[in-house]
Amino acid sequence: MTKWMRLLALLAALSLVAAACGDDGGGGGDTGGGDGGTTTSGDPDEPTITSVGEGEGEVNIIAWAGYIEDGSTDPAYDWVTSFEEETGCQVNVTTAGTSDEMVALMQEGGGQYDLVTASGDASLRLIAGDTVQPVNLDLIESYSTVDPNLQDAEWFTVDTDGDGTTEHYGTPYQWGSNVLMYSTAAFKGKAPDSWSVVFEEQTLPDGDSNKGRVQAYDGAIYIADAALYLRATQPDLGIEDPYALNEDQFNAALDLLRQQRELIGRYWHDAYVQMDDFVNGEAVASGSWPFQVNFIEGAGKDFSSVIPKEGATGWADTTMMHTEAPHPNCAYLWMEHSLDPKVQGDLASWFGSVPAVPEACEGNELLGPDGCVTNGIENFDQIEFWKTPQSDCFAPDSGAVCVPYQQWVTNYVAVIGGR
Repeated sequence: MTKWMRLLALLAALSLVAAACGDDGGGGGDTGGGDGGTTTSGDPDEPTITSVGEGEGEVNIIAWAGYIEDGSTDPAYDWVTSFEEETGCQVNVTTAGTSDEMVALMQEGGGQYDLVTASGDASLRLIAGDTVQPVNLDLIESYSTVDPNLQDAEWFTVDTDGDGTTEHYGTPYQWGSNVLMYSTAAFKGKAPDSWSVVFEEQTLPDGDSNKGRVQAYDGAIYIADAALYLRATQPDLGIEDPYALNEDQFNAALDLLRQQRELIGRYWHDAYVQMDDFVNGEAVASGSWPFQVNFIEGAGKDFSSVIPKEGATGWADTTMMHTEAPHPNCAYLWMEHSLDPKVQGDLASWFGSVPAVPEACEGNELLGPDGCVTNGIENFDQIEFWKTPQSDCFAPDSGAVCVPYQQWVTNYVAVIGGR
């Protein structure tokens, strides 16, 4: 079955997926059971579990669409069934379309959800809000196999208790870049080398304007993409970190986005809608995820992707555990399972992402010998990974002041609304 055929099967089976994977309204009740020990200090900055006991019968996970497959979409892609058989933990999945939706579900889901596959623009918010708990790495045997670039990444490790040692608030899951997806027909087979094709009005190689034929992500974190472009094209602004913007830098990014709004055919967050737009000819260039590119490129359609010369933003997702997780033993068992090389490789093949465990790049039938290179494993140093903007510019002792994430949200909503 081709990737495009798999997509069609996926679209046709969405309701079945929801039913098969569990209730999309979220989770289920605690079935009891389990005998994992717990700490007695009650310190929220310490893991609440010191040993993994018998599973409680289920685990409730908030995840991106396509992140947890049980074979009901394509039997070849199943990293749930064996886990359920081995542990007795039924996997219930609630999908989310944006990081903001994930954060809201977690904040409102105390006692309901166990885990979330959070991107960097959600993870720090979840930590700051005491919504997630540190994990006990001694209970996750495979943690040492995680890519060293990710093991202590700043978007999920924080010294919350101030003792000089960072706490780990989860286990890395997958990572990838926000690529520039483009129509090879519109660009006459020559890859665009700059994000200017989505920020500046211009005539494309096919002779038509890009106006109305480009798209932009509708999450506030997209402001960082504008900042990344300005860092290269307007160096006088002094932008170093696209997630740490002072007032002038932030306003310059907003001005660019207001200019871009005149070009936008659609602000997207639904990967499937974006794929339809490209296949139907309604879009020819946009920031996108490898997930979409893999599907429509694999279907033999005239699309491809590139990381432009200005670099790219990206995401590195972390499986994080709720402070009120009702099934901690199953949650720990799942985190360990998620780092299995075959799970990591199969998921990377399905989603178009890069495994958090490098060993997964070798010998995986679905991913193939060049799968990790195709998905961008060599691009790590070109990526500015999503992280939640903070008023202290990620340097609390520097005295610097940056625009916090809440202002990113309100201002980007205004840009989309034409203000």
